[in-house]
Amino acid sequence: MKEPNRISASVIGRLPRYYRFLCELQNEGKIRISSSELSEKMGLTASQIRQDFNCFGGFGQQGYGYNVEQLKNEMAHILDLSTLKNAILIGAGNLGRAVASQMSFEEMGFKLTAIFDSEKRYEGLKIKGVPIFNSEALYDYCAENRPEMAILCLPQEKAPAIVDELTLLGIGSFWNFSHYDIHSKYPDANVENVHLSDSLMTLSYIIKNSENR
Repeated sequence: MKEPNRISASVIGRLPRYYRFLCELQNEGKIRISSSELSEKMGLTASQIRQDFNCFGGFGQQGYGYNVEQLKNEMAHILDLSTLKNAILIGAGNLGRAVASQMSFEEMGFKLTAIFDSEKRYEGLKIKGVPIFNSEALYDYCAENRPEMAILCLPQEKAPAIVDELTLLGIGSFWNFSHYDIHSKYPDANVENVHLSDSLMTLSYIIKNSENR
């Protein structure tokens, strides 16, 4: 098994897709699957799949393939999905409310414990049982509850100040919808950037080029 910091970002980026697909196979009652079958269904080569799995020790058996439940559990272990990491969400606007209400955080290794917004009108409300606090309560809440991760659903111009505050409060991991480049100031932070506009522009490119084929 390779050291975690030697595994490429592209391999890590495929792990959730493997996990999601294996969950689907298990729900369908599939017991085992070969790397060639897996490659056909996922649009990857069998060689690529074996290389990816070998980064973590390899899980198949010669002549048998992969046990679906066992491989799913291995992916869940690698992704650390069974350890719930406390998270807070900053920004209770349209995007923040959608993320809080639609995401199944506990299935993905996190527990959303609180939401914060500077708008007084949201204070005291709850989303799926998670309370919304005014931003003024952020310091005391973090000092008492020590969340590990923050979800940023606020405008880009407001993000630098809140990231500074959260970093001082000991939070070093961010699921970032804000478009603020956190790594420019905090290169050691754990950041997963979500750019919905980038994804849509990528689709525009794909559509254009598919029409030209």
